[in-house]
Amino acid sequence: MTVFHFFNCAILTFGPHAVYYSATPLSEYDTLGTSIKAALVYLGTALVKLVCLATFLKVSENDSFDPYQELLKALIGFVDVAGLYFALTQLTHRNIAQNHKFQAVGLGWAFADSVLHRLAPLWVGARGLEFTWDYILQGIEANANLVLSISLAALGSLIWLRKNKPKTLIPIIYACAVIVATMPSITSYLRRGLGWHFPKVVGFELFTSLVMALISCQLFAACQKPSA
Repeated sequence: MTVFHFFNCAILTFGPHAVYYSATPLSEYDTLGTSIKAALVYLGTALVKLVCLATFLKVSENDSFDPYQELLKALIGFVDVAGLYFALTQLTHRNIAQNHKFQAVGLGWAFADSVLHRLAPLWVGARGLEFTWDYILQGIEANANLVLSISLAALGSLIWLRKNKPKTLIPIIYACAVIVATMPSITSYLRRGLGWHFPKVVGFELFTSLVMALISCQLFAACQKPSA
């Protein structure tokens, strides 16, 4: 029963990444190499973030919300934005369209994040004798993170790769990118500052990811239209 629960949670956590790749044109254009490169870039940025966190943040004796520490975490979190910039603009890709490139990068980014942050807790905890909803919620959170990562990659591609975008949309694109990039700090505030329980935080992440995906899709479609 415990192994069955582990496999269920693992499929919920990592399965949507494979489904997204196979159900979209990404598989037809063979963008797996781009996703793997993006995953490696994520691992590099995660190492840089870990060094920065260990250097600049103090170890807290309690789990209370510290605005100064959280601000530092948010600033360090923008290392992810630098990593996405490198993945979108500096890596060598196959001759694929811009809309396929950002999806492949976002997919690889989200998969590496799930493996790094959720595989070990899932392997240790989901095989326990006592059933808990926490790992199912972690799988749902991984799905929300997948949508947010692809949305951030889409917004980043508009910022760095799309030169002739409408000027009226530029502030909206940057504002949405900041919101998505600071989502870990926002959820940390909800959890530690406002005392939200994990299911409520996951629900917020899921709702926000869907909203940002819809906005990013509309922005990308608007920027694809030829200017008058």
